Amino acid sequence: MTLHIFNPEHDIALASGLSNFTAPHAGRQLRHDLGFLPAIWAREDDIIVVDDPEYAAHRWKRLAPRLARLGETGGFLRGNRQFLTWKQLQGLTDVTIEPWGWNNALRALLLRSGLTERELPTTESLATIRELSHRRVASSLLPQLRIESTVGESMECHTEEETVEAIRHYGYVVLKAPWSSSGRGLRFYDAKQLDNTGLTPHLSGWLRNLLATQGSVMAEPYYNKVKDFGMEFESDGKGNVRYLGLSLFHTQNGAYTGNVLASKTAKEEMMSRYLSPTLLQTVREEICRRLGLLFNGKYCGPFGVDMMVCTAQDEDGKVINDKRYLLHPCVEINLRRTMGHVALALSPLDDDIRHVMRISYSENVYKLTIQ
Repeated sequence: MTLHIFNPEHDIALASGLSNFTAPHAGRQLRHDLGFLPAIWAREDDIIVVDDPEYAAHRWKRLAPRLARLGETGGFLRGNRQFLTWKQLQGLTDVTIEPWGWNNALRALLLRSGLTERELPTTESLATIRELSHRRVASSLLPQLRIESTVGESMECHTEEETVEAIRHYGYVVLKAPWSSSGRGLRFYDAKQLDNTGLTPHLSGWLRNLLATQGSVMAEPYYNKVKDFGMEFESDGKGNVRYLGLSLFHTQNGAYTGNVLASKTAKEEMMSRYLSPTLLQTVREEICRRLGLLFNGKYCGPFGVDMMVCTAQDEDGKVINDKRYLLHPCVEINLRRTMGHVALALSPLDDDIRHVMRISYSENVYKLTIQ
């Protein structure tokens, strides 16, 4: 039996590293309103932990028939979906736990809910997962994926002086917190803003706080992005990584806004307008090989690698050919389940069926919508 948990506050909890962690209001509401999401990929008679089982069952009962009518591949109307509260986990044994993402705060919550140490990962293994979730891992993988028709650089800075040097080197940069949630922990900075004293006071304050709490900052050149996308994978923790499919998603100001729902063939056709299928195959095979070795004995579960299509630029960041597209093969690694995995669970079989899956907020409620 598998215990599924949708904990969308995972990235913030992971960044804190704390066991005693309280998620922001938006994260708590998202978990409450969309706690039923694992019902999409759960198997018959699996358990889904939610804040309000009655509410979750109601939302799922309304959504499942709609998904089935869209022609998706999941067996949405087959089998039971058990929604339980955290308190109802008391004494539960012999379960496999599959959360959105593992962190110390979730482990502590499950212990308080009555699960035993035997059912849970150790604090040492969670510390390893946290280190593997650091953006330096993506930064170290990136050069190994840099083949012809790719682009991408990144460096880790541990001091304000190193950061200023990176800004001068790249010209226009994106500064990223080592651990942060989608769209958060990012700052864009132009070297032209630098003066004799270095950074502006506002950025300097943000940077000093980040260096004090997370130890470093990642600096990357800004690229002229044409399209966001990603690849979704699953690690067995024994040295094998399985490729699951493409994730074509939309962002606004770095924050996730929606996923394309389409067949494998349709998504590959969309991407072939920008990049060679051979290039994408080579990159995903290299990711499977290298991360299989890295995650061996350290991480078992789903993860995603965010990528983007960019135009060719000169050393000053100016576009030199807006018809020549390059692949950035590793913008970041999400060591957890992603909305791309959700989209794959909803992929239609028919190549002509295409939708957009969004997480919308209206009438004070988060909703999963298919357009």
